[in-house]
Amino acid sequence: MVMSQIEQNAHDVLPKTNHDELARQQFVRSFKEHIVSNIHPGLRTTYEHRAKKRFEGANNGASPNDKNDVASVMKPDPYYRMFSSLLRTSQEMMWSSVQLPVARSINELASSAAQADPIGSLRLDPDLPLPKYHSAVDIHCQPGGYHTEYIDGDVAQGAMYDRAVYIYAMGQMGRDNADMGDSVIAWIKNNYPDFSPKRILDMGCSVGHSTLPYTDAWPDAEVHAIDVAAPMLRYAHARAESKGKAVHFSQQNAEKTDFEDGSFDLVVSHILMHETSDKAVKNVMAECNRLLAPGGLMAHAETPPYEGMEPFDAFMLDWDSTNNNEPFWRRSHELDLPKLTTDAGFDAEKMFSVMAPSAYQIADAERSGTFQGGDFGGGGVWFIYGCEKA
Repeated sequence: MVMSQIEQNAHDVLPKTNHDELARQQFVRSFKEHIVSNIHPGLRTTYEHRAKKRFEGANNGASPNDKNDVASVMKPDPYYRMFSSLLRTSQEMMWSSVQLPVARSINELASSAAQADPIGSLRLDPDLPLPKYHSAVDIHCQPGGYHTEYIDGDVAQGAMYDRAVYIYAMGQMGRDNADMGDSVIAWIKNNYPDFSPKRILDMGCSVGHSTLPYTDAWPDAEVHAIDVAAPMLRYAHARAESKGKAVHFSQQNAEKTDFEDGSFDLVVSHILMHETSDKAVKNVMAECNRLLAPGGLMAHAETPPYEGMEPFDAFMLDWDSTNNNEPFWRRSHELDLPKLTTDAGFDAEKMFSVMAPSAYQIADAERSGTFQGGDFGGGGVWFIYGCEKA
């Protein structure tokens, strides 16, 4: 797999790096590329020629039936243990590399994020309770998670996240980290060519990577985006403004918003569901139904579900469940989507669940095909599920 060396698009609040800081970040990205390109392929060889045979020898010739069977023989294997250690190390090195320029310029970033004459809007709620599933762990091992604030008007967590995603995905989500939004839009336009939403809501928007493409896809639409973390929203707002995109950001929990019934034509999320609890997922789905107008669409983008996947690939995609502060990762990849959708009040006949090609890696030759674990784990495809409201 040949990785692109094109750099991330700059904008007004992207942390500026000095020579050493940039070199450190580029090293982390190269280190991750080395793991994925040169070490990861050896895992399947290890499985086929060593671990699988060990399982078959202990089970009367029966092959591994699911990811748990694969785990029983792969996790003790020294090659897998080396890979897992290196991948976790790369994650920690990534956060360290993006922390440095943010910490150095934290006050300047907060000042530059303040918008004097915005074309969009930002509405924060300091009294909004942070859900425990959000605050109890540092998601993705990001120090301080998404919500921690160090100074007034802080955007540090958003600034770290913006740069880290580009390094994490090795540039394979595009120069604006927008691949999920672009991919959902491309799928909707291909399958609902006459669909033209007037109001759009992005749930769990973080810094707006996937939000901004909707302003271009449907330029006449009013685009809203919500998240529970104030530092992410301040940064998202400043980033959108610097790119000339009008988005209305507000600090809200997707389980229960203050928008009116039937007030949106399109409600989307991008890797939100695997960050939430079982109860929260049910609440979010019900809230989507409440917010959608008749004929509206709900679409959630995630990495592929385990169902129908080869046991080895499912095992590899499950890496985050125990190695990357993702306590809900496994459950989110094993959801009973038809039941979840109908329990939320949707019509099962209007439901869809598809593997959609990455908009950035649209050609087969550009797709990695590598299930490396993590949010960039789909090998050039995204899993999109949702429903049209009757």
